[in-house]
Amino acid sequence: MSAFERYLSLWVAAAMVAGIAIGALAPGLVAAVAGAEIASINLVVAVLIWAMVYPMMVGVDIAAVGDIARQPRGLLVTLAVNWLIKPFTMAALAVLFFEHVFAPWLAPEDAAQYTAGLILLGAAPCTAMVFVWSQLTRGDATYTLVQVSVNDLIMVVAFAPIVAFLLGVADISVPWQTLVLATVLYVLLPLLAGALTRRRLGDRTAIDAFAARAKPWSVVGLIATVLILFGLQGETILARPAVIALIAVPILIQSYGIFALAYAAAFALRVPHRIAAPCALIGTSNFFELAVAVAISLFGLNSGAALATVVGVLVEVPVMLSLVAVANRTRARFAAG
Repeated sequence: MSAFERYLSLWVAAAMVAGIAIGALAPGLVAAVAGAEIASINLVVAVLIWAMVYPMMVGVDIAAVGDIARQPRGLLVTLAVNWLIKPFTMAALAVLFFEHVFAPWLAPEDAAQYTAGLILLGAAPCTAMVFVWSQLTRGDATYTLVQVSVNDLIMVVAFAPIVAFLLGVADISVPWQTLVLATVLYVLLPLLAGALTRRRLGDRTAIDAFAARAKPWSVVGLIATVLILFGLQGETILARPAVIALIAVPILIQSYGIFALAYAAAFALRVPHRIAAPCALIGTSNFFELAVAVAISLFGLNSGAALATVVGVLVEVPVMLSLVAVANRTRARFAAG
């Protein structure tokens, strides 16, 4: 993990501050970016999201899915947490906090937007950053690749229906056409492009070299997207800075709670630590690039939903590094085989 990646939260925070400053000093520029839309898809943000997602998808080896029989229990824990538990607990926490606990301090329309953003975060399991967390816990790199590959394949067909269902439960209007379009644009097409790139590159050495060259653009895309988002959200944030802390509360509870659940399940099933640690971290982390992109597509660049997904980016790295430390300290308690 490079120093730049290790301090990703710092760079995201700097982009937030810079975005707020640009929004105040050059509102016309931010408005011009916001207006560059076709079919509810912002063209500038679409390019930035592709810069984030495409390098990740190059690392997805669809052929590796056949290796799941080697250790099915770790994959079962991952899939159960990611698709049967996590989206629904995140939605429940969002409703609990924004419609009840924090209701006295939030307008109902704002609460609904923050709920929608957290639903999008909860329904998007992590992809590329998992490889970093796996490496830091001495995880099985091949098995981690299988877990990520299976997750991405499921995401193509499950993400839109789960999000639509949970938004409907939360009484939020679901523009199905935009949701499906965003899933195709930000999941299916990058996955296909990544598969074609892998095929063209051929061997693993060439694929790793290409991914290393493309990886910086992923971080640049993320930081530029955050800058744009906070340029549009600057007025709201300056008027109500406490809203960032309010959004972070359910995210933190969800992150530590999901990790504890997945890690305990892996321990009970006697999953080796080299598989158990990554499978718990996959369930904890989020595919925040997808969540940000879909929030923008569904609700707009200056929406509360987009703000909530960006707060998820800010919280993610320090939380995941703390959980990596927990996993490393408890390695000896797991089965060695």
